[in-house]
Amino acid sequence: MRKTLYHKSDRKAIMALLIMALAGLSVVYYSGTDGSTELSRTDIADTLNDTEDTLMFQKRTFHRKTQPYYHVKEHASELFPFDPNTVDSTSLFRLGLQPWQVRNIYKYRARGGVYRRPADFARLYGLTVGQYRRLEPYIRISPDFLPASSLPEAGHSVRDTIGYPAKITPDERIVLNTADTAMLRRVPGIGPVFARMIVAYGERLGGYVSVEQLDEIDDFPQEAKRYFVISNPYTQRLNLNKLKVLQMCRHPYITFHQAKAIEDYRRLYGPLHSLQDLHLHRDFTPDAISRLEPYVEF
Repeated sequence: MRKTLYHKSDRKAIMALLIMALAGLSVVYYSGTDGSTELSRTDIADTLNDTEDTLMFQKRTFHRKTQPYYHVKEHASELFPFDPNTVDSTSLFRLGLQPWQVRNIYKYRARGGVYRRPADFARLYGLTVGQYRRLEPYIRISPDFLPASSLPEAGHSVRDTIGYPAKITPDERIVLNTADTAMLRRVPGIGPVFARMIVAYGERLGGYVSVEQLDEIDDFPQEAKRYFVISNPYTQRLNLNKLKVLQMCRHPYITFHQAKAIEDYRRLYGPLHSLQDLHLHRDFTPDAISRLEPYVEF
């Protein structure tokens, strides 16, 4: 089916203009003399020719507007071995990459980026899975771009015992309350973060009385607990008859409600003699009293 070049409203407007032109020329034709009649016929022909030229101009203009702005010629991609660290733009185009992908590769290399393994090339922005799977067998990384630590002579360097201390054997044990962060990092599964957390939590408690208290540290590795022992536990004790509410709340085992209950008891009944004086309070369950006893005095 032939495509219509003009809208319905445009066709109506052109038809109206033609009718008006023909009507005007007809009036001139029938009202003039013989000489004027011949001139009118010439005018009619010129008018019709001008109208035809106008229609042809509009037709050409319509065709130009429907054409795309530009056309990029597609080229067939080739597959051949290449090193993404040294390959030039011409070869990258031959591999089927787009101009903006080639620019991203050049920007990455200009910032000091290095492709050390084929999988690093998959991080190219805009690269699809299909493109990577097609190019992966042809990626060749030169040994010059591998880390210097991979050299055979680099394997005989002196071990960094400060940054990476040697771990203890399965038969060795560490006293929990006396170990510092350097000693704690020798425990399998314990790095610098957990080492600092163990020391910090022990200071908040006032000393460990059980290895099981390590479970109170978030995400503590269970397999590391077997390397610790408790020897002659000594704890710093809080005098519950002298401390204020906020001072008592600093201990991990005393909540705000418990501290407020202790203060209320002292105000109503006088000094505490033991935690059993608070056993009727709902916040001082037998488990809470047993856990807190090693850390308080009166």
